[in-house]
Amino acid sequence: MKKKTRILIADDHAIILRGLRPLLESEWGWEICGEACDGDEALALALELKPDVVVLDVLMPKINGVDLTRMIKQALPDTEILAFTGADSEDLVRQLFAAGALGYVLKSDAITQLIPAIRAVCQHQPYLGVAVSRIIFETYIKGGIGAAQTSRGELSPREREVLQLIAGGKSNKAAATALGTSVKTVETQRATIMRKLGFTTFSELMRYAVRNHIVPP
Repeated sequence: MKKKTRILIADDHAIILRGLRPLLESEWGWEICGEACDGDEALALALELKPDVVVLDVLMPKINGVDLTRMIKQALPDTEILAFTGADSEDLVRQLFAAGALGYVLKSDAITQLIPAIRAVCQHQPYLGVAVSRIIFETYIKGGIGAAQTSRGELSPREREVLQLIAGGKSNKAAATALGTSVKTVETQRATIMRKLGFTTFSELMRYAVRNHIVPP
């Protein structure tokens, strides 16, 4: 008998979790092996259950989608990540694929595209939803992809953690406490983030964090 495809769903909205389970389990040979409502829980369940696919909301509390994707792929290279989100930022798409995601579907396209996307990533094939493909194509035509890659440096996982905390309203002291480090280290990392992204004001950094769904708007 063919082994069932085991799927872990990670989303901080209970209504999404309740809606996805019957939709996905209606497919023969698929089972939902776990549900997570934040990044910490998603990572712990992924490591415990070793699912075939993680359907992952990008804007997760505690660990954001990009860092969570990277952590899961480092620990479980055979587990595929499908980003399932309302966010349609080209920067975010690029960061998620760089972190190891194999598919990207907007929540607005769930009814028509989620099941085909899971089928594709189960076969270790990439999948981009129609709307996301259009965004990337338009950015490419305008020359935006090359410009984004050359004008901005990639943030490290720790730098993204710092950005998530300070853009989320934490002071340098509170961020240092949360990360178990010194205020001076956080200040240095904050300056490095600003330099890498080419920003000179905190308001620019905030707009970047919101636009790329590192923090909620």
